[in-house]
Amino acid sequence: MNMESFLSNNIKAALKNDPPGEWMPALPDKCIRLSSGYPEPSLVPTEQIKESVVSLLDMEKDLPLHYLGSSQIDKLKGHIHQRLTERAMGVQEDELLLTSGASQAIDLIARILIDENCVVALEAPTYMEALEIFQNYTEQFISIPVDELGLQTEKLEEMLKDRNENGLPLPRLLYTIPTFQNPTGTTMTKERRKHVIELADQYNFLIVEDDAYGELSFDQPSIPLKALDCEGRVLHVGSLSKVVAPGMRIGWVSAPAELITAMNWFKKDLDHPFSQATMATYLDKADLSERLNTLRTTYESKCGVLLSALEQYLPDSVSWYIPKGGYFVWVKVAGVDTSTLLTQALNEGISYVPGKYFYLQEQEGMSYLRLSFSYASKEEIVEGVRKLAKVIGGLE
Repeated sequence: MNMESFLSNNIKAALKNDPPGEWMPALPDKCIRLSSGYPEPSLVPTEQIKESVVSLLDMEKDLPLHYLGSSQIDKLKGHIHQRLTERAMGVQEDELLLTSGASQAIDLIARILIDENCVVALEAPTYMEALEIFQNYTEQFISIPVDELGLQTEKLEEMLKDRNENGLPLPRLLYTIPTFQNPTGTTMTKERRKHVIELADQYNFLIVEDDAYGELSFDQPSIPLKALDCEGRVLHVGSLSKVVAPGMRIGWVSAPAELITAMNWFKKDLDHPFSQATMATYLDKADLSERLNTLRTTYESKCGVLLSALEQYLPDSVSWYIPKGGYFVWVKVAGVDTSTLLTQALNEGISYVPGKYFYLQEQEGMSYLRLSFSYASKEEIVEGVRKLAKVIGGLE
């Protein structure tokens, strides 16, 4: 029996894309994982989360394990609302939806807004899992380049003006990671943030702001696009994966109430009620502001180690952006196919993510690679860069 014949046409089209996670190769034992965008292991609050589970079950018995879950879930929404308010994002209760991580939020946005004829504007490069999600819904994309100052909004304006003058469809939404972007680590300037909001108003499109790294600044925090939005055009996506624990799968989307209602319609009960109740119990006792300060200090120090190692070991032909927060450093190895180079790097015991996976047109990213400073230890970071330099040096 040909099971594929039963699939819907849109699913058949989506399955023609590369499988999810294709960018993540099998890693050899003891490989130094500069590819992993995971939190520093020692900073995942395992003991506090364990205590929260025990406290929750002692307090509510079996209730958190039922379909409806614990009343603590409403408190989680309150905690997140408070964080958004502290960051100057005025959000009403009916404008906030809890999700199973940021990826579910992005998928729900795509599900209610995008069809096969819809045009989506993306940064180039951009977060590969978001790219995978959007490709499940449409093949109509426009790429806007990113430089050391973030999304090049002047290029976006040129594109919008040209499409408008030539009667081409304008994008329905722009997906952007304006703060400590994945993969480049760059941050959109205040001037460009204002500009992109103005363009959204002028050309009538929505902005999906992925703010996964927004609170991990090494210096002064940037103003979220959502805080600059007066017309309700910004859909703000956030997550506790980078600041507490990714396996808890706690995310959210803040958007106009009409869109939240539509997303909730399709989300149904695809929640993790026990995880949400546990996180609420944890946040009841945790000092999140103090925790964020610890994370920022730790990641700034580890980023400094990575940048110093790059400066020490890599040849002058290699260049990179200097991030002011987040998890990543974006490296250009001129004239080298970094996807081919990865095989040699893995043999040396060092992993990274080749740049091609962050682009719609893979050839645009062939000379780039993403390094993470968040997960590996400082000693591993230095050794990993030394190994990477050995591999690159062998090409010269």
